[in-house]
Amino acid sequence: MDLDVMALPWEAAEKQLREANISYRTEISRPTRDFFPVDEHRLYVVRQCQESDGKLLLTLAAKQLPVKEV
Repeated sequence: MDLDVMALPWEAAEKQLREANISYRTEISRPTRDFFPVDEHRLYVVRQCQESDGKLLLTLAAKQLPVKEV
């Protein structure tokens, strides 16, 4: 696995993977609680590993929104 897309916005990572003709699949990681607000439309790659079939498994997570102080 030569291409590293860790910490990239999903749109940029997907573009690089398509240009390099690399097969991949994605899964979404979601917080178990809604204490911190997130923007579900701004996904980032938080994990990348190569599966036994050669495909990359990418875990995506939503960007945390700034917390308003009380």
